[in-house]
Amino acid sequence: QVQLVESGGGLVQAGGSLRLSCTASGNFSSINAMAWYRQAPGKQRDLVAGIASSGSTNYADSVKGRFTISRDNAKNTVYLQMNSLKPEDTAVYYCNAKVRIRYSLGDYWGQGTQVTVSA
Repeated sequence: QVQLVESGGGLVQAGGSLRLSCTASGNFSSINAMAWYRQAPGKQRDLVAGIASSGSTNYADSVKGRFTISRDNAKNTVYLQMNSLKPEDTAVYYCNAKVRIRYSLGDYWGQGTQVTVSA
C-alpha cells in the first residue's frame, strides 16, 4: 500500500558530499515521522537521522554536524544531505516512514541505496 523509493546513493571520496532522497507513494492518510537508517555488512541497522511531522530532528552522534535531514511534506519526500563523508559512513542507507492508513499506524521501508566512501 505504501512504497518508499530512495535515490542519490553512490561512490564518493572521503570529504565529499551526497544528497539522498526518498519519496513515498500510495494510499495513506498521513506520514508522521520519517527517518534514515544505515546498515554496514555484518552489522545491525542503526538510526542515522529522524524528522517528525513538526520538523523536529534527531541525529546519531556519529553524524551530528555533518548530516542534515529535511522533508518536503507537499512532495512526501525526505532528504539526507551528507557532507564531510568518511569511510565509516559506507553502508546501505534505508528510508523509513511511519504511516497512517485508515486505522493502522505502521513502519514502512525503502529498498535501500548504497553509499560507498573511499579513503
